[in-house]
Amino acid sequence: MNPQANLIFVISLLLGTTITISSNHWIMAWTGLEINTLAILPLISKSHHPRAIEAATKYFLTQAAASTLVLFASMTNAWHTGQWDITQLTHPMSSLILTSAIAMKLGLVPFHFWFPEVLQGSPLVTGLLLSTFMKLPPITLLYMTSASLNPALLTTLAILSTALGGWMGLNQTQIRKILAFSSISHLGWMTVIIIYNPKLALLNFYLYAMMTASIFLTLNTMKVLKLSTLMTAWTKTPPLNAMLLLALLSLAGLPPLTGFLPKWLIIQELTKQDMAPTATLISLLSLLSLFFYVRLAYCTAITLPPHTTNHMKQWRTKKSTSVMVAVLTTMTVMLLPVSPMILTII
Repeated sequence: MNPQANLIFVISLLLGTTITISSNHWIMAWTGLEINTLAILPLISKSHHPRAIEAATKYFLTQAAASTLVLFASMTNAWHTGQWDITQLTHPMSSLILTSAIAMKLGLVPFHFWFPEVLQGSPLVTGLLLSTFMKLPPITLLYMTSASLNPALLTTLAILSTALGGWMGLNQTQIRKILAFSSISHLGWMTVIIIYNPKLALLNFYLYAMMTASIFLTLNTMKVLKLSTLMTAWTKTPPLNAMLLLALLSLAGLPPLTGFLPKWLIIQELTKQDMAPTATLISLLSLLSLFFYVRLAYCTAITLPPHTTNHMKQWRTKKSTSVMVAVLTTMTVMLLPVSPMILTII
């Protein structure tokens, strides 16, 4: 793609996100969401592969439907209360429609079907944007309206997302699809806590975005898209491979890695809110996703393919790893000891 066109799309993404997260009026928030959708479409379909075009079409249709629902929810609320302010979403029907719209934007169950397909059809860097940056505006809207949302509905969506995100990722061999189901599972954790402690949900999102960015950029450096390629990628850059192993375990939420921090705090907060059964259930359901993270980590760590046929080894690359990948992977692995400092910031 032309670098100037690329720059325009990236600036439009930044603009759309900034408009949505800084707006008080529903129409401005909707405008930001629309700019975001239109800016990411060329980045999804830039390879001109039929799968990429299909992914862009699915993404457009889903996001257009979700944006329509956002507009409908805000108009219904304005009709009943005379308020266009985002934080004044008080009508029950409006909050129900908005929850459905945000669930569709984020890819929460039962509106999750588009997300793995779109991620599979996108390049790795665009997949990174879809999994992290594009989730920020809807999460912000959820954050701003969290006081008026239905707790039972959000808890149900969260438990279903964690269950299906873990369960449907079990038999996947494509890494982008595995990361899509991982994203759905993590969104379940954010949704379950956003009513009781919105700042903790945002902290979870920031840490999830950092860990996912480190994994996507590492895979992009190693040019790996499926499990069979991952098994022989250790010959390219062994140190980066070792860091990928730890980053995957961190995303799984294993102590003493960074990913354990949000899960620990969310379980603690749910227990404080007398929701111990929910905390137990969501913790047990995260074991499903732990299985595919460990399978990915096993494929990363394996040094010989587990079959007897001769396998082509890849040449070790002389290209140095970028500073950004190095910093992100280090933070993904080593932030847990500084968690008291992180907690004072939020």
